[in-house]
Amino acid sequence: MKLQRMNRRAIALGAIAASSALVLTACGSDDNSSGGSSSASSSTNASAIKCADAKGQLLASGSTAQQNAMATWSKNFMQACSSVQVNYKGVGSGAGIQEFLQGSTSFAGSDSALKPEEMAQSKKVCSDSQAIDLPMVGGPIALIYNLPGVDGLVLDASTTAKIFDGKITKWNDKAIQKLNPDAKLPGTSIQAFHRTEDSGTTDNFTKYLKAAAPDDWKYSGGKSWQAKGGQSAKGSSGVAAGVKQTQGAIGYDEMSYATSNKLQTAKLDTGASAPVELTTDSASKAISAGKVVGTNGDLSLQLDYATKEDGAWPIVLVTYEIACQKGNKAETLPATKAFLNYIASEDGQATLKDQGYAPLPDEIATKVRSAIDSLA
Repeated sequence: MKLQRMNRRAIALGAIAASSALVLTACGSDDNSSGGSSSASSSTNASAIKCADAKGQLLASGSTAQQNAMATWSKNFMQACSSVQVNYKGVGSGAGIQEFLQGSTSFAGSDSALKPEEMAQSKKVCSDSQAIDLPMVGGPIALIYNLPGVDGLVLDASTTAKIFDGKITKWNDKAIQKLNPDAKLPGTSIQAFHRTEDSGTTDNFTKYLKAAAPDDWKYSGGKSWQAKGGQSAKGSSGVAAGVKQTQGAIGYDEMSYATSNKLQTAKLDTGASAPVELTTDSASKAISAGKVVGTNGDLSLQLDYATKEDGAWPIVLVTYEIACQKGNKAETLPATKAFLNYIASEDGQATLKDQGYAPLPDEIATKVRSAIDSLA
């Protein structure tokens, strides 16, 4: 028991260090990808970035899921527009939305669209207009695990729900063995990691469990983790660190963190003809089926988390950049529009795939660009 407490303390300290605020400057960034930022930056067409009248400091905060993408985008943008400094803090979706609603930032990054009450609250900071959700990054959510000697692990929604609800506690449980008849599963205890703070990644992961395993996941869902037990870690980087340091661990995290930390990722038996492997293409296939359900200029999406389509990875999120439709601060509006226009452009979206993200489908990207142009 004492050793377990020491391990938890070490993981917590590591997560705190790893999730420190990210302040991006032209000189560097906190890049969690394995060289992704530099390679993506070198392929960027600087002439495609329109600086216009952009100048000053652009403050934003929120989702850690898109933190690697923001590192690349900010570096590229500031190289082209030297009069602007982009400062994006990866503090989590919940905290980012609150900072935006308090008027502290020009836009927020979130893994979930604004709730109705948050949309209503935004009218205060947006001068009687409202904020709108702008889809920007397709984020495949991986089931990461640490089980030496067991590659290609297959799980399904029911088994995953029971693992994260503490109902399945050993890796050689019959339910896991049934899905992996040829694997040599050890009797190691399962350590299931979830996010400490409010997180859009948690929201989307639990939406999958609710949709695909309603009989086994009875929680209402949302940004806050509701199941009992398990171990918590702060930020996407904290979950990745916890799983990497703990044999027998499993967690949910963005594919970019799984890739950069060289973590094992499970396949999913969704009811399709074969278990689905996590790739940017399999995530894009699921996201492309998303429908715009926002109104009055809002572009929030509805995703099908229970899809059984062949080759479609169902655990996905779409990060949104949340900005005022009208009523933006005059001094930061040019920089806000210039930066958002770049990251939504074909050139900006082209940097995503190499970092483990899924670019926006063309039909959604076109609507996002039009919405950005109309910001005032």
